[in-house]
Amino acid sequence: MVTNFKLCLIGVNHKTTPVEIREKLSFTSAHIHPLEKFQKFSTSFKEAFFLSTCNRVEFFFVHHPDQRPLLLEAFSNFLKEETGFTLENLEPHFYFLEDENAIRHLFEVACGLDSLVLGEPQILGQLKEAYRVALHYKTSGLILNKLMHRAFFVAKRVRTETGIGGGAVSVSYAASQLAKKVLGSLRDKKVLLIGAGEMAELACQHLLTLGATEILIANRTLSKAIELAERFKGKASSLEELPEVLLQADIVISSTGAPGFIITKKLLSPLLKPRKFKPLFIIDIAVPRDVEPAVNELENVYLFDIDDLKEVVEENLKARKNEALRAKTIIEEEVHKVKKWLSELAINPTLRRLTEKAETLRQKELEKTLKKLRNISPEDKEALEILTKSLVQKLLSYPIHFLKRGYHEEGKFAISLIREIYQLDEGEESAKKELFLEDTLEEASLQKEDSSVKILQ
Repeated sequence: MVTNFKLCLIGVNHKTTPVEIREKLSFTSAHIHPLEKFQKFSTSFKEAFFLSTCNRVEFFFVHHPDQRPLLLEAFSNFLKEETGFTLENLEPHFYFLEDENAIRHLFEVACGLDSLVLGEPQILGQLKEAYRVALHYKTSGLILNKLMHRAFFVAKRVRTETGIGGGAVSVSYAASQLAKKVLGSLRDKKVLLIGAGEMAELACQHLLTLGATEILIANRTLSKAIELAERFKGKASSLEELPEVLLQADIVISSTGAPGFIITKKLLSPLLKPRKFKPLFIIDIAVPRDVEPAVNELENVYLFDIDDLKEVVEENLKARKNEALRAKTIIEEEVHKVKKWLSELAINPTLRRLTEKAETLRQKELEKTLKKLRNISPEDKEALEILTKSLVQKLLSYPIHFLKRGYHEEGKFAISLIREIYQLDEGEESAKKELFLEDTLEEASLQKEDSSVKILQ
């Protein structure tokens, strides 16, 4: 990569580092944000970005090639002061990625390819939030702005063009999808939650999204049932009332901590006739199990336990791994585009692009004018040609002078300004605008999906 700056990513993740070290590097309890603090600590970098999630902690720097030793020394001192670790201590855990490899890693993270759960969407929201923080502390500039927006674009492209986000990879989401598969439409279906576990709640949210309209909650502690019922606008019952609420339910999700079966064949059998033998879909996600396996022998009763759901999840994860190969191909294409953009962050490609664009506009406008001047002589036509060329050259002399002077004084920021004013990256800008226009919808979609990523833990 031919530039007068370097990209450097230093990080740890769930593959390289145990949680007891990651949590000390997360800076979650720090009073001052790491970017703000490191900014005061060192001037050896031009731009910086910090990402901290439960599975990774990463610093991304843009620095002058000559500043690398100073940057690493400052980073080591910063770590020691803030965490007690030295860079040498953490060397077996840290990964150091530069330039093209750092860009590729950033894109893979944005697409969920480096996540604990392959293809999970939550990381993109976390990446966007980290970028907003970098903007807040003014540590993101020309290079990082471009890289981050490109990363968001790549993530969107990968999710659109591959099936990396397809298939349920959480027990709760798998449960809701299975219910839909067995019962068809979930519209107007009643859901009974037995217990108040987190996975049951998540499954309930998914079922409501898929059209279920009424939530019934039965719990050993009635106050908890009432609390949950208020959240889902449902009806609360005690476990003693279970036979009665089972008469109403179409879908049952059970996740209590009971040591034995709560729903047995003996309990359910006499309820079938009053239910008019309408289908009953039971998802038992409790360990130990809440529902006696023998209920599966009853007519129109469909029981699935946690292992059944895990099989669904594992099949979907296998499919995602295949999609990850397609995603990597897309990422390589996008890495190549960014490399090209970075290489054009020099004065000559920008001057060429500027003059080409001006010449294209001149020819277009001249052609429109000549069409209106039907009886114009060849001499006059030539005079117009000379006039417009001269005019364009004179107008371009000002930005070119600024660019040449600014290139030495302000470096790439002068180039960036000219490219922005004259819209020399129109293709990139269109993509960026499209991304922002759809950002709100995407965030809503991600939040919905986020809740499904409380996975097999």
